[in-house]
Amino acid sequence: MKNQVIEKDDIIIIELSGKIMGGPEAGEINEQINNFLDQKKSKIIIDLEKVDWMNSSGLGILIGAITTLKNNGGKMVLANASDRITKLLNITKLTGIFEMAESVETAVSLF
Repeated sequence: MKNQVIEKDDIIIIELSGKIMGGPEAGEINEQINNFLDQKKSKIIIDLEKVDWMNSSGLGILIGAITTLKNNGGKMVLANASDRITKLLNITKLTGIFEMAESVETAVSLF
């Protein structure tokens, strides 16, 4: 997994790409989220457009991120989830936990 961070106004956009499978990636994302919270930046969009594949550990990364943000008064929106990732979220009944948008632009408007 690779990620790129873009800041638009007071919203952080984390563009993920490749495969999200856990491991060291989990710590990296959580560390980024905590750093943003330390900087008083609590509006996060996770752009999944370039994500090829995600397993249960990848879902755990997203759950950890949204939990950390909610516990600190923040908000996270998933954008550009593929049909495959959307189905995975439906099967695991996580669609009620994550706010989702069809594009980054739509996600920005949700804040």
